[in-house]
Amino acid sequence: MVTNTTGTNAAGTNAADASTAGTHGTAGALLFDALAAALRTRVDGEVRFDAGSRATYSTDASNYRQVPIGVVVPRTPEAAVETVDVCREFDVPVLSRGGGTSLAGQCCNVAVVLDWSKYCTRVLEVDDEAGTALVEPGVKLDDLNDALAPSGWMVGPKPSTHVSCTIGGMIGNNSCGSSAQAYGKTVDSVRRLEVLTYDGARMWVQATEDDEYDRIVHEGGRRGEIYHGLRALRDRYADEIRDRYPDIPRRVSGYNLDSLLPEKNFDVAQLLVGSESTLVTVLRAELRLVRRPAASALVLLGFDDITTAADAVPLVVQHDPAALEGIDHRLAQLEHSRHLAENALRQLPEGAAWLMVQMNGDSRAEADARAEKMIDDVCRRTGAHAAVFDDATHKKQMWAAREAGLGATAYPAGEPETHEGWEDAAVPPDRLGDYLRDFRALLDRYGYGTASLYGHFGQGCVHTRIPFDLRTADGIAKYRAFAEDSAHLVVDYGGSLSGEHGDGQSRAELLPIMFGERLVTAFGELKVLFDPRNRMNPGKIVHPFRLDENLRQGVTYRPLEPDTHFAYPADGHRFSHAAARCVGVGKCRGHESGVMCPSYRATGEEEHSTRGRSRLLFEMLQGDVITDGWRSTAVRDALDLCLACKGCRSDCPVDVDMATYKAEFLAHHYEHRLRPLAHYSMGWIPLWARLAAIAPGLVNTLTHAPGLSSALKAAGGIDRRRPVPRFARQRFRDEFTRRTPAQPGGERGTVVLWPDTFTDNFDPQIARDAVTVLEAAGFDVRIPDRTACCGLTWISTGQLTTAKRVLRRTLKVLGPDLRAGTPVVVLEPSCAAVFRADLPQLLYGDEDARRLTRQTVTLGELLREKAPHWHPPHLNAEALLQPHCHQHAVLKYAADHDALAGAGIEVDILDAGCCGLAGNFGFERGHYDVSVACAEDKLLPAVRAADPGALIVADGFSCRTQLRDLEPGSAPLHTAQVLAAAVHGTEPNTGRGNRLP
Repeated sequence: MVTNTTGTNAAGTNAADASTAGTHGTAGALLFDALAAALRTRVDGEVRFDAGSRATYSTDASNYRQVPIGVVVPRTPEAAVETVDVCREFDVPVLSRGGGTSLAGQCCNVAVVLDWSKYCTRVLEVDDEAGTALVEPGVKLDDLNDALAPSGWMVGPKPSTHVSCTIGGMIGNNSCGSSAQAYGKTVDSVRRLEVLTYDGARMWVQATEDDEYDRIVHEGGRRGEIYHGLRALRDRYADEIRDRYPDIPRRVSGYNLDSLLPEKNFDVAQLLVGSESTLVTVLRAELRLVRRPAASALVLLGFDDITTAADAVPLVVQHDPAALEGIDHRLAQLEHSRHLAENALRQLPEGAAWLMVQMNGDSRAEADARAEKMIDDVCRRTGAHAAVFDDATHKKQMWAAREAGLGATAYPAGEPETHEGWEDAAVPPDRLGDYLRDFRALLDRYGYGTASLYGHFGQGCVHTRIPFDLRTADGIAKYRAFAEDSAHLVVDYGGSLSGEHGDGQSRAELLPIMFGERLVTAFGELKVLFDPRNRMNPGKIVHPFRLDENLRQGVTYRPLEPDTHFAYPADGHRFSHAAARCVGVGKCRGHESGVMCPSYRATGEEEHSTRGRSRLLFEMLQGDVITDGWRSTAVRDALDLCLACKGCRSDCPVDVDMATYKAEFLAHHYEHRLRPLAHYSMGWIPLWARLAAIAPGLVNTLTHAPGLSSALKAAGGIDRRRPVPRFARQRFRDEFTRRTPAQPGGERGTVVLWPDTFTDNFDPQIARDAVTVLEAAGFDVRIPDRTACCGLTWISTGQLTTAKRVLRRTLKVLGPDLRAGTPVVVLEPSCAAVFRADLPQLLYGDEDARRLTRQTVTLGELLREKAPHWHPPHLNAEALLQPHCHQHAVLKYAADHDALAGAGIEVDILDAGCCGLAGNFGFERGHYDVSVACAEDKLLPAVRAADPGALIVADGFSCRTQLRDLEPGSAPLHTAQVLAAAVHGTEPNTGRGNRLP
């Protein structure tokens, strides 16, 4: 049994006492008030000691939770220096944090948290000749690589969290990723660092020749003292370092004392890589860059099982791959069932486990030739099956499948949730197969046999998430015993407890098993040399907290279990489980692709990311930091900028659905209370639209009259800069009921066309065009005989009692068609998404609700399913398609894309994220700037850069409205309008200076 000889209060008496007092005692509260005041006075940055901010930063991607004292978001590295100065004066700990995706608990602590990721993101200098870059620690890896792209350079390591991880965080954690096979760990990319000690010493550190060392020591001062102490430490423990440090590619555990050895040139910068904010604060970093590969080929090798695949690793390594990853059948099954990488997984060669092998070359021909040579050798000697992917799209899909591993295995359907805890051990690659056999036997012995095994097999690093029970005393004791046995197993194989994710709290207590007591003593001496008062991220790596304390769940975990409007069937009908679903991988903090998370992209604020909001909801149900439950203003304010775009529903690896959680929260928060004005104006738009239909011209005049328009917007909580959409002169419903019916008896049967509020009242031409297309395709078209609504606007504003009443009425109106199995064609994606996603949760168990969910189709889906061989005449045009967020998240748009392609349209599907209007969001006062920022991120630049003759297609009313408001010349069209033009043989006006050829 490994014990913590320093006791449970390893973080330091003053800090621990202050933490307790800060929550419960007057003295601590006064101390922290004074600390916050001093920080606000002296620091150029944002200082946040409120409950909401502290809750947002209470955990990372690990099993642990420690509520910070406060959060500082510095605008410059110099502001961070001042922050540490103030903290030193008040004797409180500091935690320097990057992307917050750490899996071992190193990014949560009772400390003042420095969040670099909002402002300190500058690329200060790039030396094209030397291949180096000088950067601030908050820059994200993908953003840095984008900036470097024109030069042909890139950063070598690429963790799976590359969209959100920061360079500072990578340095703190010694990050790796799949590309470490070719380029090594982060430590191999660091040339020099500017660092700050807790006691105020600021210095640049790097590899140090003897004459430079002598000069530094001769100059004296704190820097000289540190260097002299490092040399003495190195000399004292050199034999143990050489003996106990495993000679493997993926040793991340422990401090990099080996970097001080003469053969490593006494590299103090590399010593500090992987120190997890326990020694210094990194202010700036100079990185060695690598050349981008000119070409690559991706090979999938299929084997009977994961251990057999591991046995083949040494053979593949002989061919010098750039990446060599392992995936087992379990991971593939989970990902397929969760639709995370469906297209990629269909391309797997025969087998139950696979090796992903990337071969680089100076040309595509060279990469392919290297791949074929490797395939011939490995398949001949192992009997593996192979498939080659050199198409860029296919390669991207396969890497997405691999990078989704953590999310795919977190919540396996019908099984217990899984956790980190032993997810990245590494062994010598040539012993990997035998290690996996023994590790699998250990999993089986403890009853954890369902765990998936995957990882960076070319470097012997194995990832897994294990179904630990972390809520009962017996389950936690079992977890501890398993971790200890696993540590002994990996050390017996000559491996490292951590091959990528660091020690933090998960593994630090086990370090004596790997390094022995003498080297662990050396770690403590190193800590004292840099941080004698134990104020840098205390309790991590050195004098660690036990691996089974500070658990986010633990034996005291008992969240509030409130009654809810939504059913949450995927979460055991428990809102607390939904609120705890986030595992912290931070994909919502990326800027590169997808829809999630538009408000974070606009603000750069953690609390406005999907992850940050999840943390707040979790803490709300815990009740010890956020104490006012559903009435919490902190949670309300964090959710206020959630666009309810549902992007997280599809893009989040663990299916967090913040739009649903927001609606649920708003329903309870405003229960029996006055709501924001926009909830009445925009939330009740279906009612106001019906009233406006009596005299739409008069309503348009009033809402657009100077002076009166401003007063009406103010009364409705609408931003004064946002134009009010104009009502159509005649609703589609009114026109349709008065028209001469088409010839009955369509060869393909009857469909119900759903006249949603937006199409019916604002864009009736779209519905008319849809009728044209449907009848041309051979369908009889009907509409409901009474006005009905999907309830979208009541749902998005959290008026869920009303929404359920509206939906029950809708089911009654559609009842005969539902029982007859008649397809319901919905033109507005957000309304179709309600029927597909929200309805079955709000009216859980209602059979008619299930029928409507199954029978709801988009125009493209109907044509694909019921008229697969029908196509209108070709238009031979180009189009930019902006998918509505709900279309992206719930409906998908492949069928509608195919319908346009069938009409001869060359479609470019924009990966531009959310348009920013998002229903009522962009109209509400206080949201306009964020709304515009979302549109300006990618959508509007793409539209402006498009060919003047290209069509702009946007099926969502919000998307079209945003484009009309912010880019008036764009004239966006619905798919139905384009297809109808093809049916008529006409040329729809693009509104962009040209008509279609």
